[in-house]
Amino acid sequence: MPAPKKNGVQTVWFQNPPVIVATATIVGSKEGQGPLGHTFDKVVEDGYYGEKTWEKGERRMLAEVMNTAVQRANLQPQNIDYLLAGDLLNQIISANFTARDLGIPFLGLYGACSTMYEGLALAGMLIDGGFAENVLVGVSSHQSTAERQYRYPTEQGVQRPLYAQWTVTGAAAAVISRQGNGPVITHATVGRVIDLGQGDPMDMGAAMAPAAADTIARHLMDTGRQPEYYDLYITGDLGTYGRELAVKLLQQKGYDLSSRFSDCGVLIFSPEQDTHAGGSGCACSGVVTCGYLIQEIRAGRLKRMLGVGTGALLSQISCQQGETVPGIAHGVVIEGR
Repeated sequence: MPAPKKNGVQTVWFQNPPVIVATATIVGSKEGQGPLGHTFDKVVEDGYYGEKTWEKGERRMLAEVMNTAVQRANLQPQNIDYLLAGDLLNQIISANFTARDLGIPFLGLYGACSTMYEGLALAGMLIDGGFAENVLVGVSSHQSTAERQYRYPTEQGVQRPLYAQWTVTGAAAAVISRQGNGPVITHATVGRVIDLGQGDPMDMGAAMAPAAADTIARHLMDTGRQPEYYDLYITGDLGTYGRELAVKLLQQKGYDLSSRFSDCGVLIFSPEQDTHAGGSGCACSGVVTCGYLIQEIRAGRLKRMLGVGTGALLSQISCQQGETVPGIAHGVVIEGR
């Protein structure tokens, strides 16, 4: 007997759509200077955020947005059934240490830069499945912490190729509830790991684009919907070149979404800021979704969107051993109500 809430191969639908009742965002100074700077709750000028290390500064940002989101939902930490959170650092230390201080039952997530959407999908399942009343989802990333973990020491000043992206410094959180006012999550499409052999760790857009195209095409097939159903298809951090590649891959699959396909990494920085191919990181899709996109839905300017969090599943060790870069993409439908 098929699962009653399964739609097709990879998609689930929520009978009682969970509500995004509150969100919160913090970003760094570069993000605050970008086109979406006015949509974020707080801009931090100091990369350390008053702490002794970048890692502790990132952790402080994550803790602050989580507490702010809970307060905006008129809840207390003890009212949250589960905390779903992740980041880019080894052993997701930003999420782990923040969870230690909050004391909420915690499920740590690692989906690289797709983690926010992985969390939204799982929160929807927990709530619509009857396992939770309120779920807190949070992510963070930091240009300086990610750069020295995945690439080169910041002080080394290595030249970046033009197709490289800039890790967003920031944190985002959302409270998802069984009832309340706000945009709702109606469907989630869990992605497959796709690897077409791209091995350059600087070119993450090319590594993730096939996964994004696969998830979007599968979502449309699973739901039987036409491309025009959604006002917007937006990926997490494919960047300039990854977005172009995803559009072409979808055209090969028979879907022309070019007129309504955007990317959080493209939106968050302006060309004049010279981040090369745009933004990346857990916080890229996190802050754009919990800031700009949710505001657009609440204002009625956006009615239905398919957000697709994208992640490059690499590590220092895998790169050093010559492995290619697998990609993942999770889709979540958010609608205004």
